Amino acid sequence: MIKDITIGQFFPGNSVVHRLDPRIKLLLTVIYIVMLFMAKNFSALGAGVIFLLVSFLLSGIPVNMMFKSIKPIIPIILFTGVLNLFFISSGDILVQWKFIRITTGGVHTMLFMAARIVLLICGTALLTYTTSPITLTDAIERIFSPLKIIKFPAHEIAMMMTIALRFIPTLIEETDKIMSAQKARGADLESGNLIKRAKALIPILIPLFVSAFRRAEDLALAMECRCYHGGDGRTRLKQLKTAPRDYVATVIAVLFLVAVILLNRFAPI
Repeated sequence: MIKDITIGQFFPGNSVVHRLDPRIKLLLTVIYIVMLFMAKNFSALGAGVIFLLVSFLLSGIPVNMMFKSIKPIIPIILFTGVLNLFFISSGDILVQWKFIRITTGGVHTMLFMAARIVLLICGTALLTYTTSPITLTDAIERIFSPLKIIKFPAHEIAMMMTIALRFIPTLIEETDKIMSAQKARGADLESGNLIKRAKALIPILIPLFVSAFRRAEDLALAMECRCYHGGDGRTRLKQLKTAPRDYVATVIAVLFLVAVILLNRFAPI
């Protein structure tokens, strides 16, 4: 399970999606999220599915990476699905036993929310799959740069967000090593009830936190030794420039958003 977490990883490539301006990719991601939360039925949500599949095909990222990004959040999907299934009482009653009642409205809401969460995770993961941390930092800083007038620390926030994304795969790898070491020492991490499993995580979490703080200290020391002092006066090797493909991608995303609005109004399901 740990090795299947792909959040924050970057897969180099030369596809159309890789070559898009990172600022445009951030804008497309925001439009995609709005698209999902505006969808009120499965027909409108289907437009989001098509947009996601086309984006994955154009990016050249293997489709199995989409399933790997979903795998770690399966418990969250199941938890939210069960809550919606048993606490939504609208529609016709399908099953009723004592205080348990399952209705058509509960089943519909469960499936709809599960699909929305899956699409949300896959779409946001595609951003990190096709954008390197450095270019993502530059894009976030450029987007927030107008706020520097009011002393908003755009560069510092962009740097913190990118470092957090960059260290997710590192911490996942560190967690896997710690778990393997504890298992080699005879630790049982998989059997027992929920309380025992939670207690078994303590020998993993403590060295993980120690390692994370040590890495943070080493990174701060390295940045200080290189005279890092923020974004003032810094130059960039690659300047961000928009191209015609960026405008085409934006127009296509807006058209999909309009399609979602129309499907909400006219689609029956």
